[in-house]
Amino acid sequence: MQQVSSFQNQNSGTLYLVPTPIGNLDDMTFRAVKVLMEADLIAAEDTRHTQQLLNHFDIHTPEISFHEHNTEQRIPELIGKLKAGITIAQCSDAGMPSISDPGKELVAAAVKEGIPVVPLPGANAGLTALIASGLVPQPFYFYGFLERKHQQQVQELEQLRNRSETMIFYEAPHRLKKTLKVMAEVFGDDRQAVLARELTKRYEEFSRGSLAEIIAFYETHQPRGEYVVLVAGNSHPDEEEEETGTPVEQIDQAISEGLSTNEAIKLVAKKNKLNRQELYKQYHNI
Repeated sequence: MQQVSSFQNQNSGTLYLVPTPIGNLDDMTFRAVKVLMEADLIAAEDTRHTQQLLNHFDIHTPEISFHEHNTEQRIPELIGKLKAGITIAQCSDAGMPSISDPGKELVAAAVKEGIPVVPLPGANAGLTALIASGLVPQPFYFYGFLERKHQQQVQELEQLRNRSETMIFYEAPHRLKKTLKVMAEVFGDDRQAVLARELTKRYEEFSRGSLAEIIAFYETHQPRGEYVVLVAGNSHPDEEEEETGTPVEQIDQAISEGLSTNEAIKLVAKKNKLNRQELYKQYHNI
């Protein structure tokens, strides 16, 4: 096992990982404010957004942008500054750095160079939603954002459908309805779920029920704000879900829900443990 002391660069600066509020500015810790004040430089996901936070707490530390689009360029620059003895506080727009936000590559580079990395505790949307969800909090499985394309979502969720842990996802409002429908398609309409929106803000809201009930709710309500989607684990992961209708009927149902013909055949073949080519021929009467 590698010893920490033998790898730390004693002359370098320190990289602090600073969580920021996910909504309510009062959730900023005293320590986080102090670190941002005393750091030589703040590496921020969006300097304009972070500047609003700095203004609120009367912090005048200079900023530099560090986001997913300039990671390759910025990391050598930031590591060089840390090696020169500069202390850097890294933060994302909201919540924990590196959790569905920039940070992990910089941390890995700092660790490789023996630069001290100090994490601060603070706000996290996934855990904040989990403890108030009413679902089983332990164990849980944090996934974050799913892929945006339908077929990729289906493939990801198929890998998760038999997990027994409560699952935590993030989703943007304009993609929420489609994502919920794919979840119902793969997990089943009756799987219990909880949606948390606008956490710690004035209009904080939790929606609880089956995926079918939540989908029905959003047929008449426009999604607003960022969402944490919590889905109950599969309570019978070793039992195969019973499919209704013939394979051909299941394919027609999947197509009606938005899948292409080939995607639907692939999904039904997998669920029913059928040969995909044979099912393709059966469906097309070849």
